[in-house]
Amino acid sequence: MKPLHPFLLALVCLLLLTPLAANAETLTDQTIRSFISSLEALQDMEEEFDELTDDLSAEEEAAEMPDMSRLFSSSVEKRKGHDAYNRMEDVVQQHGFSSAEDWGRTGDRIFRAWSALEMGEQSGEANREMARAMEEINNNPNMSEAQKQQMREMMGGAMSAYEQAANAPEEGKRAVRPHMDALRSVTSEDGDY
Repeated sequence: MKPLHPFLLALVCLLLLTPLAANAETLTDQTIRSFISSLEALQDMEEEFDELTDDLSAEEEAAEMPDMSRLFSSSVEKRKGHDAYNRMEDVVQQHGFSSAEDWGRTGDRIFRAWSALEMGEQSGEANREMARAMEEINNNPNMSEAQKQQMREMMGGAMSAYEQAANAPEEGKRAVRPHMDALRSVTSEDGDY
């Protein structure tokens, strides 16, 4: 079976795993700035987390794909009970969050709004990639009909998630929009927070 184009596979995974539901709490400029600063501080402590990250990576390899809608809160949950959790909680509290869990929930909301903005900016290219992928799936002689159907269902889910992104709350997107460059910068490094 011919593998899908890497960009398309990443896009499909992101779209399938990123429900973009509305959030009850409003994201403020200060909250977003504090979150970005906390990410930078946590990345500066990367060596302290290396052993834990290795342990968690081994656990995650055995698990299914991560829930992108809970990327940060699930990261916090996985660290509970480890020495690194207490250090992480100290850092996020120094940046104005009441707890590591509060920080994780805030990160999830920021990530969802950011994802909606990123997908919106790339809508034309994404639509072309999805159409091309559907054509590749339908015309692939090395895939059984069952495999093609499974891929069509995944693409349908990706298209549905993409439509949800288009309908993401404007309030969250407006709050995150001025911080997109900073978010890209802080997450372009190899930190996993």
